[in-house]
Amino acid sequence: NRFTKKSPNLPKINKATVPKAIIFKIVLFALSVIMIAGVGIYFIFYPSPPLIESPFWRWPFLLGVVVLLIAACSLIAVGWVRVKMLPFDNKSEFQVIIDMPESATLEETSSVALEMGDYLKTVNEVVDYEIYVGTAAPFNFNGLVRHYYLREGPNVADIQVNLANKHRRKAQSHDIAKRVRPALKGIADRHKARVKVAEVPPGPPVLSTLVAEIYGPDYERQRQIAQDVLTIFEQTPGVVDTDWYMEERQSKVNLVVDKEKAALHGISAAQIDQALQVALKGMQVGLVHRPLEKEDMPIVLRLPLADRAGINRLEAIKIPSAEGSLVPLSNLIHIQESDLDRSIYHKNLMPVVYVTGDVAGAKESPVYAILEMRKKIAAISLPEGYEISQHTARIPESDKRFAMKWDGEWHITYEVFRDLGIAFGVVLVLIFVLVVGWFQSLSTPLVIMAAIPFSLVGILPAHGLMGAFFTATSMIGFIAGAGIVMRNSIILVDFIELRLKEGMPLDKAVIDAGAVRFRPMMLTAAAVVVAASVILFDPIFQGLAISLMAGEVASLLLSRATVPILYYMDKRWESGG
Repeated sequence: NRFTKKSPNLPKINKATVPKAIIFKIVLFALSVIMIAGVGIYFIFYPSPPLIESPFWRWPFLLGVVVLLIAACSLIAVGWVRVKMLPFDNKSEFQVIIDMPESATLEETSSVALEMGDYLKTVNEVVDYEIYVGTAAPFNFNGLVRHYYLREGPNVADIQVNLANKHRRKAQSHDIAKRVRPALKGIADRHKARVKVAEVPPGPPVLSTLVAEIYGPDYERQRQIAQDVLTIFEQTPGVVDTDWYMEERQSKVNLVVDKEKAALHGISAAQIDQALQVALKGMQVGLVHRPLEKEDMPIVLRLPLADRAGINRLEAIKIPSAEGSLVPLSNLIHIQESDLDRSIYHKNLMPVVYVTGDVAGAKESPVYAILEMRKKIAAISLPEGYEISQHTARIPESDKRFAMKWDGEWHITYEVFRDLGIAFGVVLVLIFVLVVGWFQSLSTPLVIMAAIPFSLVGILPAHGLMGAFFTATSMIGFIAGAGIVMRNSIILVDFIELRLKEGMPLDKAVIDAGAVRFRPMMLTAAAVVVAASVILFDPIFQGLAISLMAGEVASLLLSRATVPILYYMDKRWESGG
């Protein structure tokens, strides 16, 4: 079922404004550099001697730098800067996943999907959509990982929603998805269905943004704990599209032949089975030869739907006996009811129940939703007498006790930041070794590398001011900017040592380096800012641009004075002064 409407009346964004903005920034920085150079960089930025010579000024300055660094890092702790794996990309599509109750018919599922489609017609940015009922839509990489391609049955439906080109709409695809979710959920709630708005992920897809994996020794108890966890998911603000990987209990009716009664009537079990097969599935009894058709049409004999819709109707079927009389099926069988076996998921050979959800609202990062739900889950009372343990980095080593593992986007975020941090630490060690070899000193590299954290003073507040997530690309920008910061510090220290070799006093050499070498440092920062501004408004690489731009500016302003002061203190300490 496909719906297509005319292109929405959306404002067209002029693509030429982007290069114009870049050209304007380049001209602005060039004029700034020329003006500073014309006035005299040496006199404008010449530091006051008391900052170097007087401990009364020196120590408060260094303490202020440390306070700025701590305050910047605390922005993450207070939630003003939010951490996320990758921000939401601006795509031209999203999917609506519908799960009706397992007792729903195909017609009921189709009715709900069509009702949601009628609402999507009213969304201005929607160009067209396709409805797939009873089967899965053509899946993408996201659907492959989330197992959408396995969906099949009368109670499932997918809606593939296509949006207008991103150059012809102002709203991001994520904002559109957030806007339509409440209305779609309202339709789903009226029909006791579950609905998920699945966006195309900007990075590696996961089973869901929020995933709670319940492990334990008894699967029925795991299901009960998962039900409690699902309730917590549904009651937590900002957690949406909640669901769990657990089938509803379904009854199975077994018709057992009473062989004694059947033998008395001269009826075999095969006759009873054949009668039920004809009634329920039908039997081909012949072919129809039509002159305009290339192939013959089969004639299938089967009971009407009304006569095979319940056990009572089936029991009324009459089977001819050996004597020629018709015997009701109810006289030949007895009914046994049991439960169908439900699917049991396994991970690392351990049975597991998945509880899934997504995040939307003020804090659209799974980290904060997990922090909010941890205490609630820990408060779940277990009859076994212990608290359910929650794991964040690895799955439980054993299923002897009930435990839970947080997975989904959180696990990807943890692994990415962990690996980037380890790689950055290794790089810092290598840089330290190289700088030690160059300057023949163990303390000088520490002075040079002290400027690396200064970039955080600009990076973290800039993310908060722009309302951007601190993402993996932000971390990459911080690591990449560390190389530029190191270069600026090496320029300062190398210039100081050149002046010392020329016979200049230490205090004069330090002051001269901070003033004279500021111009190339500023030109480097200007080049970084101009180059990174090109990707500043890209949804994915915005964090990279902010880290490079704000980190370089903050490090320039702080390291220009801090590194010479630290070098001065280091040399005075070595000389015993």
